[in-house]
Amino acid sequence: MSSDIAGIFGPGGTMAEANHPYSDDDDVLNEVEVNGNWTPQEKALHEARLKAKAKRRLRKSSSRNSTSESFSESGEVVGGDPHSPKGKVNTNDRKSRTGKGRGLPKKGGAGGKGVWGAAGMVYEDEEPDIHDPNYDESSQGDTVYETVVPEIDEKELEKMVNPIVQEYFEHGDTKEVQMLLKELNLGQHKYEFSSLAVSLSLEGKASHRELTSRLLSDLSGKMLSQSEMGRAFDKMLKELPDLILDTPDAPQMLGQFIARAIADHVLPMSFLDCYKGKVDCEHARVALDRAAVLLSMKREMVRLDNVWGVGGGLRPVKHLIKEMNLLLKEYLISGDVSEAEHCLRDLEVPHFHHELVYEAVVMVLESKGDTATHMMMKLLQSFWKTGLITVDQMNRGFQRVYDELPEISLDVPHAHSIMETFVDLCYQESVITKQLRDACPSRGRKRFVSEGDGGMIKN
Repeated sequence: MSSDIAGIFGPGGTMAEANHPYSDDDDVLNEVEVNGNWTPQEKALHEARLKAKAKRRLRKSSSRNSTSESFSESGEVVGGDPHSPKGKVNTNDRKSRTGKGRGLPKKGGAGGKGVWGAAGMVYEDEEPDIHDPNYDESSQGDTVYETVVPEIDEKELEKMVNPIVQEYFEHGDTKEVQMLLKELNLGQHKYEFSSLAVSLSLEGKASHRELTSRLLSDLSGKMLSQSEMGRAFDKMLKELPDLILDTPDAPQMLGQFIARAIADHVLPMSFLDCYKGKVDCEHARVALDRAAVLLSMKREMVRLDNVWGVGGGLRPVKHLIKEMNLLLKEYLISGDVSEAEHCLRDLEVPHFHHELVYEAVVMVLESKGDTATHMMMKLLQSFWKTGLITVDQMNRGFQRVYDELPEISLDVPHAHSIMETFVDLCYQESVITKQLRDACPSRGRKRFVSEGDGGMIKN
């Protein structure tokens, strides 16, 4: 046993040599002499030599173990010192381990994130790979992209159509309505556009109903067929009990719509025949009877163009002047201011109200007595207070009379004096302004001078 121990340690071997296999005899002696009588300078030099040797040993051991590093199941490096700088392994470090890198960018600068490629690189069309899991044989060839518009739901139809119809009532351009409808996918609810447009016009003015009839005529044959128009009017006949709640005259108006549509070839001529003896609703019978009466009265006419009258500024000027003269004459007979106001609103020509003022003042100048003067002043006062006639229209009407007063005086000799009296009365009742009253032309009174002047009339 002693010989085995001696073989391990060698002749004269000690346990200190076994624990320090890299040390030599000088190191052992030096360690012994450190506790001896050394000067401080020698002691510091000796410690520095020991530290240098320890660093050399560490380098040799790390380089020797770098090729045989292995990872444990937990991912840690076996045999590495986690506290030493060389024992740490940074997986995100892109520095070359071999020391052969030149510090140049990867792939010449064309391989980074978000990079399309190297400068000047031209990509060619790549053929689809058959082995690609996303490869679809049926989709190969010319690709056509189309915009798909989903079909509008019945609940959303009214929200989409109402703004289009309301704007049409303002501009009256049927082509714009057709363009907007083409952008919408109405689908099977396309016929309901006609019923919605008619329902909105029933709550509006006569001019709106005239525009709606024109719109249906323009859409017929282009976007809506006669059968679809028939479905729309059939739906409205069934909804008449609900329409009457908002529009009491809905049956008569719907009958006029049907008559106008048949005359414009929007509906077939046999539309009324389909309902004979098959209608139980009283309101629907009233509408169909109204349409039948209008068609029988206008049998010789090709179109029922005047079923709604001519709305607003579409009327000729001569026709508007005639209507206003008739309005004023009926007022002088009845004295009903509210009826005159209703008739003036139905004309829908607020830009032409100055003509009413002009005709009213001329009637005062041509009338006999004070009755017409006070009645016309009362009528203009009512129109002024309700805002039906604006300041501009009132001033323009009186100014027209002022300009034509010399010509009117040829037929009415006392026109100037009557005009001054009427203008003062209107100013007292706050119908006209002070500036308009002062602008009224006055004519100097003719008088005779003394007989010495030869009896001549001096102006």
